[in-house]
Amino acid sequence: MSADPDAAGGGADGLPDGPDGLAGELLRAVLDADPLSGSLYGFPGYDELLPDFSVAAEDAQARRIASIAGRAEQVEEAGLGERDLQTLDFARCMARAMADAATVPMIEFTVCDTFAAPVGAVFNALPKLQLDTEERRAGYLARLRRLPSMLETAATRHRHGVASGRTAVARLVRAAVTQLDLFVDDPAVGGIARAEVTDEPFASRLAAVVAEEVRPALAAYRAALHDDVLPAARDDDHPGLCHLPEGEEAYRTLSRLHTSTASTADELHAMGREIVEQVHEELADAADRLWGTRDRAEIFDRLSNDPALRYTSRDEMLEHARRVVAAAEAEAPKWFAVVPEEPCAVLPVPEAEEAGMAAAYYMPGAIDGSRQGTYYLNTSKPEERHRYGSEDIAFHEAVPGHHFQLTIAMESADLVPARRVLFDTACAEGWGLYSERLADEMGLYTDDVSRMGLFVADAWRASRLVVDTGLHAMGWTRRQALDWMHEHTPLPRIEVESEVDRYIAYPGQALAYMVGRREIVRLRGVAARRLGERFDLRAFHDLVLRAGILPLPALARTVDRWMAGAGQPA
Repeated sequence: MSADPDAAGGGADGLPDGPDGLAGELLRAVLDADPLSGSLYGFPGYDELLPDFSVAAEDAQARRIASIAGRAEQVEEAGLGERDLQTLDFARCMARAMADAATVPMIEFTVCDTFAAPVGAVFNALPKLQLDTEERRAGYLARLRRLPSMLETAATRHRHGVASGRTAVARLVRAAVTQLDLFVDDPAVGGIARAEVTDEPFASRLAAVVAEEVRPALAAYRAALHDDVLPAARDDDHPGLCHLPEGEEAYRTLSRLHTSTASTADELHAMGREIVEQVHEELADAADRLWGTRDRAEIFDRLSNDPALRYTSRDEMLEHARRVVAAAEAEAPKWFAVVPEEPCAVLPVPEAEEAGMAAAYYMPGAIDGSRQGTYYLNTSKPEERHRYGSEDIAFHEAVPGHHFQLTIAMESADLVPARRVLFDTACAEGWGLYSERLADEMGLYTDDVSRMGLFVADAWRASRLVVDTGLHAMGWTRRQALDWMHEHTPLPRIEVESEVDRYIAYPGQALAYMVGRREIVRLRGVAARRLGERFDLRAFHDLVLRAGILPLPALARTVDRWMAGAGQPA
């Protein structure tokens, strides 16, 4: 498996503007701006680098990707085969959305304790980097020596944001300060010090770099957040982008990036409210069968407060998740002709990330095979987390969700590297959400209570459309967002709090889920109707997954061409 971003005809700058060359250029541009992803995916040449958060780098990145988008839009389609048509569509859609989004100065106003923040993403990635070779270990030390400069640049950009009125959110800044206090007190907590290292000479060099360079830099950045950013930060009554200069346009841009559509905030908001009401009917039907009630308040009270529906320990949560993922992997070949070669690992979220982290997330493996795709489960405060939702989220994040989607794309050697690792948010998260319902078709939910988790999750994801647009386009307060989710979902308070704060920190991303699923479901329905008896669900799934994670318009055109070919393999 190649780990060269310019392989397969793709992309060093200056190559002809064919589909592969443009896709390769796009990948190179993305990895140059985000070298940690380059290392995590297993591409060479990035192991000593960190992101450059300067204005000059940001402007150069916007120009670079806009150039790729413009050239991709000029390529003639006549004479191109299916693979090249997909790659051209991919390059056009991805580059245009990224070019527009690159003009939004996220670093200026996005400060929090999760990977939603540019600096938080660095802290999240560093402990996950492979240190299995001398070159990678040397690169890790070089990276840590660059951390002071990166954090100083980030602090400068935060101060520029304050001066320009593009301020962070106070609650999230305080969370970042608390996290930094933990890192400074004990770097092993955040994983940057890599306490698992057993190579004594390297461990000694690492400890010296952490003590002499990293900890002072973390302390200085913490002081900048506390002294310069926090005093000017927005309160809980003004958490949305609409309260920032040019914030409404920034939100429209980020919405287009994450949904692959031009749907307005009003349209997305209305869509969310409609889906929530539909799901409440499904929830009532299930509760009527289980408990003999259709009363929403009674159902929510049972789901929220019945101690039998909660976990008792971290180990219990982790064991349950591993059992569910294994069962899904065993059933999957009946529904997919192509399955990942690599099974999905299941691990707890690292301790330093727990407080502000969502209930679970997936991290893809490396393209060079050096790291396994992993489902991370937040096992903190298990007594506050509900077991009825654990199966649903495992199907979404792991199997047949993101692990299948991202790993099959990564293992597809016929795709150029860009299509194996870059992805469209709406297609990625739409597939995850589609997988939750597909798991029901596959008979994977163990009982009706677990199926209730499916309906609860649907209400939760549809609520994202309402709350995200409410916060960032309609000026909702944090309390309004919390109250709406409490009223319309039975999620535990701990998860509602972290979810709302995630939407505040990561504008537009939460819109991707339902928008993406609705489009995948629509395309499946159109194909089933048009092909009739010739429709093969396994073939449809393989088409979607083997194409990589295409932007939704590109996926729709791919399915249209597949149907025109009578549903035969592309």
